Amino acid sequence: HASEATPPPAYKIAFASTINENTNIYVMNTDGSGRTRLTEWQANDTHPDWSSDGNKIVFTSDFGGTIQNPGGDQEIYVMNAAGSDVVRITDNVGDDYRPKWSPDGTQIAFESQRDGNREIYVMNADGSDQINLTNDSNWDEDPSWSPDGSKIVFVSNRDRSAAEHEIY
Repeated sequence: HASEATPPPAYKIAFASTINENTNIYVMNTDGSGRTRLTEWQANDTHPDWSSDGNKIVFTSDFGGTIQNPGGDQEIYVMNAAGSDVVRITDNVGDDYRPKWSPDGTQIAFESQRDGNREIYVMNADGSDQINLTNDSNWDEDPSWSPDGSKIVFVSNRDRSAAEHEIY
């Protein structure tokens, strides 16, 4: 299982790969060389996305990071491109995942289940000012920014059955 993120200006690929029962974040050159594991803990780390300047990677992990929640719901973390200085930027009941940097690097859009269903949120790059952008009884998921950062596209089943999803 691998999920790729948009390459940064240096043209490296960030991806999640399952090896030895856990999914971790890796980077490699576009020709497949230089594969480097960035996350090392016993957790599932997924959905990496590069900041536009290529200096940071945002990702999802079920690590938990506390004694009270050693491996609970999925939360969003940011780290330097080399894998250092990992910081948890969400901490909510319910999963937060599929983060995407805004083109200017100041905000992160993400999907959350904190309200009992899947909704699209946006927050500042440090995790502050988390705002629910969608409020629908159906699932809203998988956000992505327009190139100029003025809009967010997402997938939803709000007009159809749960099996049929449309782009909004």
